[in-house]
Amino acid sequence: MVKHIIIWEFNDELSGEERASAACRIKRELEALDGVIEGLRSIKVYTDMLPSSNGDMLLDSSFDDAAALAYYADHPEHIKVKQYISQVVKSRKCTDFEI
Repeated sequence: MVKHIIIWEFNDELSGEERASAACRIKRELEALDGVIEGLRSIKVYTDMLPSSNGDMLLDSSFDDAAALAYYADHPEHIKVKQYISQVVKSRKCTDFEI
């Protein structure tokens, strides 16, 4: 199994209300991919980060294997969400590893 973890930081110019709206949308749309993309075992988005955090949101997802992760990355439904995310975030950190 492969874990895929992402931490995002929102664009500085987003207001608190815009950040909350974007976080809600990203969480809803990414978690809706559960059961849609073959090989995706679990997907959870966390939006209530503690003040000690370096990011604004976290994606925690698991895949059958590296091939399933690659399939997810190119899946049209994932691409739709990814396009929106790229409009509202200034940075993205990713780590993938086998468990």
